[in-house]
Amino acid sequence: MPLRIAFCGTPAFAVPSLRHLNAQSHFDIVGVVTQPDRPRGRGQEVGVSAVKAAAIELKLEVYQPEKIKSGEAFEYFQRLAPDAVVIIAYGQIISRRLIDIPRLGWINLHASLLPKYRGAAPINWAIINGETRTGVTTMLIDAGLDTGPMLLHYETEIAPDETAPELTARLAEAGAPLAAETLRQLDRGEIAPVRQLALEATFAPPLRKEDGRIDWQLSVQYIYNQIRGLDPWPGAFTTFRGKTCRIWGRPLAVDDFSKPPAGTWHPMLEVPASPVLPGTIDAQDSLICVRCGDSQFVLTFVQLEGRKRVTAREFANGARLALAERFGE
Repeated sequence: MPLRIAFCGTPAFAVPSLRHLNAQSHFDIVGVVTQPDRPRGRGQEVGVSAVKAAAIELKLEVYQPEKIKSGEAFEYFQRLAPDAVVIIAYGQIISRRLIDIPRLGWINLHASLLPKYRGAAPINWAIINGETRTGVTTMLIDAGLDTGPMLLHYETEIAPDETAPELTARLAEAGAPLAAETLRQLDRGEIAPVRQLALEATFAPPLRKEDGRIDWQLSVQYIYNQIRGLDPWPGAFTTFRGKTCRIWGRPLAVDDFSKPPAGTWHPMLEVPASPVLPGTIDAQDSLICVRCGDSQFVLTFVQLEGRKRVTAREFANGARLALAERFGE
């Protein structure tokens, strides 16, 4: 007989696993639990979660409790009598009495190599902090926050220019077969759960708007990681002439110049002998560069508050930059 599986999840990251499990004859998805429909976007129109949309398409039963700790939700899971619950980025803490219902437990797919990056935004913080490798881990849910025993994991490199949405999509696809294999091995008694070592844990708290503010005194690589890791929200931003300004770009590379460019200062890959304040903008013939703590950042796009995104050259031409004008002044 196929395993009876309840599935809990909300964002697009969980959808590949839902689709994959539903396609396997070894599993029977008996119910999908997701967050209630909520107002979204600027128009505040009520929208459904990505998991609900997928569940409706797959003709699966959907349940949307306001609080999963409620008595009604407890009765729902008792009625389903699942062998296991797969939970992926659901968005609420699970109570002990719910954890005890399925015989195989609640299996969580977490987007990091636990115990590193426990918390709400593991992919974002891994990129921001300059990690070169990450992955996904399956674990048994316990009463803590991402503290349960680990089951299986998948490891991969983070590409030097990979953004959070790109890495999220890759890990979501990689996690789907990992979740299925975890269920199979648990059912056969082939997995020995491994306790997480608390001393090795790091944390990935929810993103805040202020996390996107650029400090131009920091290294160019950190600023680039910030841009990649905080895409699309809150985005990396600075100020220009008193207004908030989102920016995109990359570190200056050795091969950006075939000959020394003309300009107010020479854009080298190291801090110049004469002091140039961090955030200083230099509009060269081909590049718009910004001085960082250790090198320069090449602007590609700029978006001033209340305006559309434009190329760095369009921004420079429209702003008519003054000599040694700065971001974040």
